Amino acid sequence: MKITVGHTPDSDDAFMFYGMLTGKIPSDDFTVHHVIEDIEELNRRALKEELDVTAVSVHACAYLPNYTILRAGGSFGIGYGPIVIAKKQLDIESVRKSKIAIPGKMTSAFLLLQLMIGKFDYIEMKFSDIPAAVRDGKADVGLVIHETQLSYEQEELEKILDVGKWWHDTTGGLPVPLGTNVMSNRFDSKTMLKFDKYLHDSIKYGLDHIDEAMDYSMQYSRGKPAELIKKFVKMYVNDVTVEMGRSGEESIRKLFSMASESGIIKPFELKINPMR
Repeated sequence: MKITVGHTPDSDDAFMFYGMLTGKIPSDDFTVHHVIEDIEELNRRALKEELDVTAVSVHACAYLPNYTILRAGGSFGIGYGPIVIAKKQLDIESVRKSKIAIPGKMTSAFLLLQLMIGKFDYIEMKFSDIPAAVRDGKADVGLVIHETQLSYEQEELEKILDVGKWWHDTTGGLPVPLGTNVMSNRFDSKTMLKFDKYLHDSIKYGLDHIDEAMDYSMQYSRGKPAELIKKFVKMYVNDVTVEMGRSGEESIRKLFSMASESGIIKPFELKINPMR
């Protein structure tokens, strides 16, 4: 079966799909054509139902009635997640009144920050452009994701809010739900379970062969040093990535219940693949 699979040009996604896309983990069921796009572009393509399987922001799942969340491949922060940066320290009231650069309206980071501080003025841009935009005064503060969470100090910027820590403290320690993989409901449940297992095995292969998987992932390092990329990958490819388990599923449901109660999203039917 030929299927299209979308993932981001990010080192953690590349790490997850390493075993699958290099043939290290073969499949008798699937022939994969992979598509690489920025996460917000994948979110938009999922809205149009253009891909069979794709990485998306967890937030985007509120608008994807024709996809089911897979149990493998989720990006969950364990006590950490997106942060807010600026050129100098600001109190939370000042942040609320600032123009905040965000990496996309459907990103989970944007939803989490709204839950944390309420509505705010924002400007959308590519996530990798946000630190420079803050440094150059194009935005007052920036909401950063991916490896820019680790490299903002190189732009002489400061962390002013820790969204991941806020979520951890607010929810009693649930992992921070950021990214996930979804599969089109055009496929039957048996096929979904098979692909979920295929992705699960690919992630496990990467973790069991970390040096070669890291070498593969470095093609998406965006010029960042190997030590920083390895730290980033280890942050977001963890046990909950292999199988979201009860804690991962609970964190996704908690995110949407909080967002619905706050009036940010409308209630919807959440579809998550069952445990094998």
